[in-house]
Amino acid sequence: MVRPGVPDVLARAVLVIIVAVAGCRPSLPPSAPHSLIGKDAPAFARSTLDGDELDTSTLRGQVVVVKFFAKWCEPCQRTLPEFEQLHREHGLHAAFLGISEDERTPDAQSQVDAYGLTFPIVVDQDGILAARFRVREMPVAFIFDRQGVVRWVGGPEQTGSDLATALRSLR
Repeated sequence: MVRPGVPDVLARAVLVIIVAVAGCRPSLPPSAPHSLIGKDAPAFARSTLDGDELDTSTLRGQVVVVKFFAKWCEPCQRTLPEFEQLHREHGLHAAFLGISEDERTPDAQSQVDAYGLTFPIVVDQDGILAARFRVREMPVAFIFDRQGVVRWVGGPEQTGSDLATALRSLR
């Protein structure tokens, strides 16, 4: 037997819970336009500057953030410290990767040393990864969801705050 008013109270309680849960995650900020949004992220396996093997196929089930940068890219130099800070704050909830577009490994290593970068970095000397990711300008960052689908792209116009909000909305 249901007492009068109980279904209304339960319905309101469920609605409050749904609204509260939905409100906990921020929505994705506007992304830079990119043809990979909504598509599977390009997979790759490469050695990192530290000599470890990095295979992105092993990262399925995690949110992944990939940043392309280069020593010669002045805007990249301004964004690398902020990216490192995001890695330190969110590294338990997402995998962070750097892809250096420098032609020389020592140039990539000098940025690791200068900014104290602690996320894995691969050097894309041949530009193959930049081509797979269709990188046209830098700095650029990609965020993949847990299924490996590109959900957000941060180009030169997006801020570190946008990247942080996008990351929080997907983790």
